[in-house]
Amino acid sequence: MFQSSVLQSQLEGKAELYREVELQLRGLFGGERDKIANAANMSALLFQMLPELNWAGFYFLADGRNELVVGPFQGKPACVRIAVGKGVCGTAVAERHSILVPDVHAFPGHIACDAASRSELVVPLFRAGEVVGVLDLDSPVPARFDDEDRGGLERAAALFSASYDT
Repeated sequence: MFQSSVLQSQLEGKAELYREVELQLRGLFGGERDKIANAANMSALLFQMLPELNWAGFYFLADGRNELVVGPFQGKPACVRIAVGKGVCGTAVAERHSILVPDVHAFPGHIACDAASRSELVVPLFRAGEVVGVLDLDSPVPARFDDEDRGGLERAAALFSASYDT
């Protein structure tokens, strides 16, 4: 059985924190090839390990549709469907790159699933060069995320994308 053994308060900075996140994810994904199981465990781990989050989870592209559908997450109930090109999540899919938003109220077309969210980081998920969904993190703290978070979560998203069978 997997057990997370490092508390975030024991770590000395974001670089060490994200190295530990990667180590923990490798342990969670080891031997498990189910996408939903791995997304659920990754959401829980990120919500547990990363400070100042109020939502951590996934949206996956619906088959044959131009929309994202909510997947496993931790936090308050979320918007179920988001059109590609809309909000931060849909824009990350359309533009095929991570989007870091220091103030969600300043992002044109932001979709407020939780009014408490003030900043957001969305990382697209790639399989065989195609976007298949996003990893979405929200915080009630303005400017919570930075480039170090972006890099750490892009590496975590790549681990996730390689963890499951199609």
